[in-house]
Amino acid sequence: MGKALQGVRILDFTHVQSGPTCTQLLAWFGADVIKVERPGEGDITRSQLRDLPDADSLYFTMLNHNKRSITLDTKTPKGKEVLEALIKTCDVMVENFAPGVLDRMGFTWERIQELNPAMIVASVKGFGPGPFENCKVYENVAQCAGGAASTTGFDDGPPMVTGAQIGDSGTGLHLALGIVTALYQRRETGRGQKVLAAMQDAVLNLCRVKLRDQQRLAHGPMKEYPQYPNGEFGDTVPRAGNASGGGQPGWILKCKGWETDPNAYIYFIAQAPVWKSICKVIGKEEWITDPDYATPVARLPRLMEIFGTVEEWTKTLTKFEVMDILNKYDIPCGPILSMKEIAEDKSLYETGTLVEVEHPTRGSYLTVGNPIKLSDSPTEVTRSPLLGEHTDEILRDVLGFSEREIMDIRDSGAIGVVERLAAE
Repeated sequence: MGKALQGVRILDFTHVQSGPTCTQLLAWFGADVIKVERPGEGDITRSQLRDLPDADSLYFTMLNHNKRSITLDTKTPKGKEVLEALIKTCDVMVENFAPGVLDRMGFTWERIQELNPAMIVASVKGFGPGPFENCKVYENVAQCAGGAASTTGFDDGPPMVTGAQIGDSGTGLHLALGIVTALYQRRETGRGQKVLAAMQDAVLNLCRVKLRDQQRLAHGPMKEYPQYPNGEFGDTVPRAGNASGGGQPGWILKCKGWETDPNAYIYFIAQAPVWKSICKVIGKEEWITDPDYATPVARLPRLMEIFGTVEEWTKTLTKFEVMDILNKYDIPCGPILSMKEIAEDKSLYETGTLVEVEHPTRGSYLTVGNPIKLSDSPTEVTRSPLLGEHTDEILRDVLGFSEREIMDIRDSGAIGVVERLAAE
């Protein structure tokens, strides 16, 4: 069975997280991703946060599956020659350099178009055009500049960033969609184009409900926020603790064992259609007809009291027991799962959401599989490449260089010393 992106070749000039997230997703869907790395060093994450002294870090391995690696010093004449050949034969170049780096390398948009008019050049940048365009941006900077931090946390505390990598990985996912869209349009036009995903833009897109609420403020207090009914609203969207961003009243509640287990909690939603069932489950059937609780509007100023009462019930049961009971009544809820609990969930392995991968230098490790499942393009997660592992293979099979030419390239110092598999 063929892969969705089989036949598409990606020139991967990315590093760290945002770009590799994008190119890994394309590789999972069958694209041939050729990762270009600096001789002797490679992607900085190969050594960053390393847990084993002589092996690529998990940071690198978990972001670079299904790719091929070629080492290349593009400052040398031979290295530049190889890069030009790669541009001519690839469909897409993906880069997340600092602004202006590609131009200084001599590969402006105009030069790339000369070499390959059908080339799509996809870029991750921190900010789009504007006053901050040339600023260096990392994950947490993007979360702050995109509106996430100012709306995360509790109202009586400072802004907070989230553990989800919405700045880096979130932008990579946006860029992947842009690339696939550009490839689709190229079928009609025959032309390449530039694709830009700015990290600030991607985070803001994920925070659109908060931009919605910024506009709602002009028409009175937002009644689903915990600040209501005290009227503690200023001129900007406040931090809402664990309130739902979708308008459904929700909160995180303690469960049995919360005193010693930091994750003995459950997210509970007091959804209107199942209000009667909620009242019966927690032993407050009088609330069904009580005018102070019977309707969603009446409940709004009493939400924190309601959650407190529900919590007295949830504290008598484990989060999984609570979930079992509530799901019988279609009451929306979800346990707070630790990374340890997720890693031990066998059902996630069965769906390919979690995958065990063998690596020649670090052994077996656990990684996240493709989160997007296509029925006709199943994903097989293969290990990340060693530094420069596929250099000769790419020079020979992709670019068509002879053995003599490959030797000349090697002698020129353009590809450095290539790592070999232990089996060789």
